[in-house]
Formats: sequence, C-alpha cells, structure tokens
Amino acid sequence: MNDTRQTFHQQLAEVKTDVARLAAMVTDAIPRGTHVLLNFDLEAAKDLIEHDDELDRLTLHIEEQCYQLLVLQQPMASDLRVIVSALRMASEIERSGDLVVNIAKTMRRVYGDELTPRIRGLIEQMSEEAAKLYKSAIDAYLDEDDALAAAIDDMDDVLDALQKDFIEAVIAAHEAERIDLNAAVQLALIARYYERIGDHAVNMGERTQYLVTGWLPEHGSAAVADAREKHRPGPVEAAVVAERAEDDT
Repeated sequence: MNDTRQTFHQQLAEVKTDVARLAAMVTDAIPRGTHVLLNFDLEAAKDLIEHDDELDRLTLHIEEQCYQLLVLQQPMASDLRVIVSALRMASEIERSGDLVVNIAKTMRRVYGDELTPRIRGLIEQMSEEAAKLYKSAIDAYLDEDDALAAAIDDMDDVLDALQKDFIEAVIAAHEAERIDLNAAVQLALIARYYERIGDHAVNMGERTQYLVTGWLPEHGSAAVADAREKHRPGPVEAAVVAERAEDDT
C-alpha cells in the first residue's frame, strides 16, 4: 500500500473514531437528561443544554473531514460507503443529542409538578432502553456487525411499548387530577423524545447494514409514521401534536 492510500485509510479510521466518540457522548447524556428530569435539577439542566455545543462542534468536524475525503480522494465502493455512513451516522447522533436537550428544556415546564411513582418508573425504563439501544448501535458500527445492527429494530419494540404504557399512565394521572393538562402534554412530549432517540438508534443500525453489505433496509420509521397518522389521538395526544412543532428538531 502506497503512502497516499495508507494516509487515506488512517483518515477513515479517525472519522470512525470520532463518530464513536460522538455516540458515546449522547449515550452518556441520556441518563444525565433523565436525572435532570426526575430530580428537577435546574443547574444540571443548564449544563446539559450548554454541553450540546460540544456535540455540534464534533459533528461539524466529522462532516468537514468526510467532505474533504470525498473531494480530495474520490473514494470508490466500500471506502465511499464508509464516508457516506459516517456522515449519516453523525447526523442521527447529533439529532439524538438535541432530543436529550429537549428533555432538559421540557423539565423546566413541569418544574415542581408531581411525578407519580409509575410515571417515574417508566421514565427510568425508557431511559435505560434508549441508552441500551444506543450502545448496541455504536457497538454494531464499530465491529461492523450487521447481525447486531439488524436486531436493533426488534430491540426498539421494547421502547415503543414503554412509550405506550407511559402515555396511558400520564392520561390516568390527568384523569385522576394528579397532574394538569399542561403537565400531561409536556410529559407526553418527553416520552416522544425517548422514543425518537430509539428511532435514531434503529437508523444507525440500518446505516451499519449499508456499510457492511452495501444494502440499505427500507426505513421502518416511515411505516411507524403512517401508523401514527391513522391513530385517532385523545385529548392529551392531540395537545402533544400541537406542541411538538415547537420542540422537534
């Protein structure tokens, strides 16, 4: 291998390392966001929100590296898939970081409201599942394990089920007058943020499958969106739809 090709592959390895570092930062941020929420920790929320700037800077660095490699090296076949996958992975991870920030911001809107034991327990479970999905997604990427990458979609079913249980718990708490409508809406949005983090992990798994095999599975998220459109929302869910445009990033 000549020096130019050796340098090129070293640069590809550095890109992959940076993507892994970015994913590790989000994996670490998920439980931090949950701590902020469950403890109404305003100072920790401020730190978490400010920490997002670091994620954005690393994402931009990865993108610039990838664009330079595309322009200067004009890679083909498998090398091209490495670069394209890194670009898409970085985007998925950065958007997941934004969702964790949304959890911290939304906490401010329910500050001081009661979180019932069931609601608290489900938040903890959603957080654990989201972090587990993210760890699996990045492990699959680093090991180029297409079998693990393909399994992430099925693993995400647990988080989807928890979100459904959480919405039911929020509605029950609202009907029992333990939380008002605003708190119910904000909590439902938080469940949506955890669920979307899981969706991004699924997309990362699909990107790893593309990296390894050259084949990109059809995105399951489109089917999920279609199913949601067919679902007739209740009063809390309807309010969530109205609020979601403000917070979704």
